[in-house]
Amino acid sequence: MTPRLARWLVNGALLGCAAIALLPLVWMLSVSFMAPGAASSLPPPLLPAHPTLGNYRELFAHAGMGRYVLNSLLVSGAIALFALACNLMAGYAFAKLRFAGRERLFQALIGALVIPAQVAMLPLFLLLKYAGLVNSYAGVIVPGMATIFGIYLVRQYARGVPDELLEAARIDGAGEWRIFVQIVLPLLKPIMVTLTVFTFLAAWNDFMWPLIVLTGQEHYTLPLALASLAREHSEDSELMMAGSVVTVLPVIALFLAMQRHYLAGLLLGSVKG
Repeated sequence: MTPRLARWLVNGALLGCAAIALLPLVWMLSVSFMAPGAASSLPPPLLPAHPTLGNYRELFAHAGMGRYVLNSLLVSGAIALFALACNLMAGYAFAKLRFAGRERLFQALIGALVIPAQVAMLPLFLLLKYAGLVNSYAGVIVPGMATIFGIYLVRQYARGVPDELLEAARIDGAGEWRIFVQIVLPLLKPIMVTLTVFTFLAAWNDFMWPLIVLTGQEHYTLPLALASLAREHSEDSELMMAGSVVTVLPVIALFLAMQRHYLAGLLLGSVKG
């Protein structure tokens, strides 16, 4: 087999896999512009015969999708911001600061990665109930303010910061906080972008924890609102697809816009130290 033929075969296989992966998303977008009932015919049409924005108008005018979009933006943005601050400080401390029990504590954190998140949901819910945070935005935000994976990611990247640079700053009289803000943070920009995108996407798509802690519909995020909409309009495929597009499109746009920085920070962080 010639190298040119092998290249064509590999590229063809990759394009075929990409088409299979993208076909459901393309059809979802197409159905969202169809008139009510059009997608239920057999065989289902691939493209709308008479494109309409009626499904989107119905979502935002009567289903209250605008409020749920704002709820998701608020919750996901707050989680990404707080997680960025907490994970950066904790990851840097594990990488560069000396304190008693550092290695054992980090090993315990890494060991906790193998524990399913569902195991901790009941005790976490009870803690939030005692704190009066159930059915509130804070009840969704607080558990996501720090993650073990985020701390690990920052630690691996921060280990590549030269110790000589930090020691020189200490000799010049800089305090630890000033070193962290003025010297370390600029060097951590790639991993900051990666961590922000990763955390925002996880918070935006999270369904299980908001379902447990949010009982009032006024606090629903988009995944919860979409599930509630599916119960009320189980036969309206076009409306459901429009809701899916509203839910998926922002995170796809964010990932595509930040893809280069996201992947660069993730790969660099995996090989540091």
